[in-house]
Amino acid sequence: MIIRELCIENFTRIPEAIKKGVERIELCDNLAVGGTTPSYGVIQQAAEMVAESKTTLAVMIRPRGGNFVYDSYELKIIETDTLKALEAGAQNIVFGALTPEGEIDADALERVVVAAQGLPITFHMAFDEIVDQKAAIDLLIDFGVDKILMHGGPLDQALNTTKIKELISYAQGKISIIIGGGVTADNFVDLAQTVGTSYVHGSKIIN
Repeated sequence: MIIRELCIENFTRIPEAIKKGVERIELCDNLAVGGTTPSYGVIQQAAEMVAESKTTLAVMIRPRGGNFVYDSYELKIIETDTLKALEAGAQNIVFGALTPEGEIDADALERVVVAAQGLPITFHMAFDEIVDQKAAIDLLIDFGVDKILMHGGPLDQALNTTKIKELISYAQGKISIIIGGGVTADNFVDLAQTVGTSYVHGSKIIN
């Protein structure tokens, strides 16, 4: 079975997503900049909407658009937003932070893991900017991260299926890989089968 994650801005598409049986929703704000943290009220309303369905709610924690290198003030915002998302009813947390050298910001990740209090965490497409991705996979596994969302390269290029296959093979099932970026209702089955994953992500994952 392929798990479809529908990336949505605000909560207005949730009834449609539930009706069409989407397995998972990634709730964001500001998709024009790649997604930022939605408000407490939006998360709460979305959580109420999915409560009686089989759809699970993942919430993006990202204080702004732009790069994924955050200062101490932004890390405090990220920590607080994670706690508030949990309080509002989030069932999964989606997050990513990097160092200026292109490695995972382990301090930021540790803060989010603690704040998430056991909720599954997905490390988002910041992963595509990491220099040593195999070492990053090892670190994310050590931290107990549940999933990684990746495109395999720059978003303005086609999904890098060769690279993703290699990383899925390296992960040996210890962490799940979600593919995203150009993944649609028309091509997600083929792409998932090509790379060998059960998780797909996109804003056009349903028609």
